[in-house]
Amino acid sequence: MARMKTPVTLCVTSGKGGVGKTSIAVNLAFALVQKGQRVLVVDGDLGLANVDVLLRLSVQRTICDVLDSGADPLESVIYLEESLGILPASSGVPEMVTLGPEEQAQLGEVLTSIMSHFDYVLVDTAAGIGPSVLWFNRFVDHNIILLSPDPTSFTDAYALIKILSRDYDRDYFYVVFNLVSSEREGRQSYKILEGVVNKFLDVDIEYLGAIPQDKVIHKAVREQLPFVQQAPQSNAARAVFDLADRIRMLKEKQD
Repeated sequence: MARMKTPVTLCVTSGKGGVGKTSIAVNLAFALVQKGQRVLVVDGDLGLANVDVLLRLSVQRTICDVLDSGADPLESVIYLEESLGILPASSGVPEMVTLGPEEQAQLGEVLTSIMSHFDYVLVDTAAGIGPSVLWFNRFVDHNIILLSPDPTSFTDAYALIKILSRDYDRDYFYVVFNLVSSEREGRQSYKILEGVVNKFLDVDIEYLGAIPQDKVIHKAVREQLPFVQQAPQSNAARAVFDLADRIRMLKEKQD
C-alpha cells in the first residue's frame, strides 16, 4: 500500500434507475481483483447508499463522516479482500446529494488521497442528472454509461450524455448494455443509441459490451453476494469478466 500510483478512474452511471448499476459496478470490481488489480469502489450515491447493502457490510464511517470530521479518509475504507476496498456513502442524508463547490473540492481532495493506493477506482453514482452525479462524472477519467434496452433508459442516458457534453466538455463515453436477451440485442441497441448521438451531439461513444439477463443475478442480489464469485461460469459473470478485460485495456492506454 505504500506504492503511489495514478489509478484509472471510472464512473458507472446511468440516466435511469433500475438498470442494475450498483450490481454491475460491484461485480466488475470483483472481476478486476481476480485479474490481479487493486480496486476501490466508491459509493457515489451520497444520500442513498447501496453498495454496503448489496455486500452486507457493517459500516462504521462513511464519506459524510470524513467530510464532517476531517478524519483520515483511509480509515473509512472497508477491505473485503486485500486488493478490494469499499468507500461507503451515507443513507438518509439528503444534503449530501447537493454538495456546494467548497464541499465538492473537499470531496475531491479526500478521494485523491485514497485513490493513489489503487489501480482502479470505480464510482457507482446515483441515477439521474443531479449535482453529485454530474460532479462525479466530471471528476473521473472515464464515463461508463450503463443502460438497458428499455426506451426510457435510452432517453435518460441520452439526456445525461447531452448535459455532460454540453455543460462540462465531456466528449467521449463508454456504453454498456445490461439486461439484454443476447449479445446481438446489445449491439443492436448500441447502434440505435450511436445513431441518435452522432446525429445530435458532438461526442464519441464506444461500445464496451453487454450483460445478459441471468437468474443468477437476482439470486446473488437477494443473498447479498457478487455473482462473479457465486456463479463464475454463468453467462452474466462471463460477460462481466470480458468487460473487465476491456477496462484493463484503458489502463494500458493510460500508462
